[in-house]
Amino acid sequence: MEGQNHPLYLVDRDHVNLLLAKESPSDQDLIDIARLLRRYEGFPGAKDIQMDMIKTLKFWGLSQDDLNERTKRIWSKGFRPGNNSEEIVGSGFDTSDNSVS
Repeated sequence: MEGQNHPLYLVDRDHVNLLLAKESPSDQDLIDIARLLRRYEGFPGAKDIQMDMIKTLKFWGLSQDDLNERTKRIWSKGFRPGNNSEEIVGSGFDTSDNSVS
């Protein structure tokens, strides 16, 4: 048996692919990989995602302990999801008033 399918596998697979392509992680990237590592910790499946996250950390020169320390500092500086201008969430609908008169 290959293991279980995770209900968020497809979304997470895309996200991990983006993280794999990053040469240098932003604070949001570090928070995201920490969150995903926690999600898949002990999960009996999605081994490809789990291995790619470990590969990503190695590429960034980080151990799990380094990641934990860095994310702890990020959160303690007041980071909150949605407060990061790099983060893109939602439909992408532009609500600014750019109407042409």
